[in-house]
Amino acid sequence: MKNGKLDDVDRRILYELQRDARRTSSGDIAKEIDISASTVRNRIQRLEAAGIIRGYHIDIDYERAGYPLYTKLICTAPIDEREQLAKRALEVPGVAAVREVMTGDENVYINAVGEDHDDLSRIGRELSALGLRITEEELIRNEYVCPYHGFLGQERQD
Repeated sequence: MKNGKLDDVDRRILYELQRDARRTSSGDIAKEIDISASTVRNRIQRLEAAGIIRGYHIDIDYERAGYPLYTKLICTAPIDEREQLAKRALEVPGVAAVREVMTGDENVYINAVGEDHDDLSRIGRELSALGLRITEEELIRNEYVCPYHGFLGQERQD
């Protein structure tokens, strides 16, 4: 990584980590992209230090964990308070993720989980008390994620 730009090796490491960071070792990545495991470890440390890798996240099946209601709340926050309100929303019990969106309206998306509708109502009241205006609520059945294919480079995507 020179001048903050990723090279092909960095991008492939990121892709492999996105596929399954928990069960992918430096050795596995090294074999996949034909470099040494120590090079992979050094690159990962540099990517972490640069803030490119911000963390490693778990994918939870909330329903199986006893929280059958998984919802997306679409909210509006005043532009000058959006970041502060988004961060404060993380403190509300039941909130699982918050995204700031770069639009004038409907600019905070919140994923929340609950055991029942009373949980979701409480979360909505607490978010409203913070100053967020909930404009839409959507129950989520499933959510799927995949690694960003742009990290593979054009030749690998074809």
